[in-house]
Amino acid sequence: MSSLLKEDMEKKLFNPQGHALYEFIEIICKAKKRFYLCVSVTKEEVVQISLVKHYRTGLDDKYEINRTWLLKDLELIDGKEADTDNAHFEMHFEKIFKWEAYSCASKYSFTRSLIKLNNMYIKREIQVVNFDLSYINSDAIWSSNNGDCLVLMRICFYASNLLCLSLCPMP
Repeated sequence: MSSLLKEDMEKKLFNPQGHALYEFIEIICKAKKRFYLCVSVTKEEVVQISLVKHYRTGLDDKYEINRTWLLKDLELIDGKEADTDNAHFEMHFEKIFKWEAYSCASKYSFTRSLIKLNNMYIKREIQVVNFDLSYINSDAIWSSNNGDCLVLMRICFYASNLLCLSLCPMP
């Protein structure tokens, strides 16, 4: 489903502007509307982060960019709590923007994409705090196109270990 959504969003919104959509995640919003944080690269190799609103008109899906930031202006990504399965995070530009991703795994996937694009195009330091860096680093075994599944698998592994330990009788 997400690949079809990405293809549709790229075709209707990003390609006409000359951008390539690299990554997107769904953002949970209190208003019952669908929003996505998208990372795209222009023909001039400028990396942009966009807040995209998704709505339907009849049977047709429509997308509208509400806000855009440049990756070069991103100073810090704060994962809020590295030790919990928490989908909240902040992005620090000229001001702080608070987000809740659809899942913790998508938050990590989005952050990995930002770091990868930063290393490819901008080559400057972005501070990443309150993330488990073993899931973020590109040289880690858990980082790949299947990173979301691997993050989820690792979290499940830790949870099952905790469950087993809690069921063991104490001497």
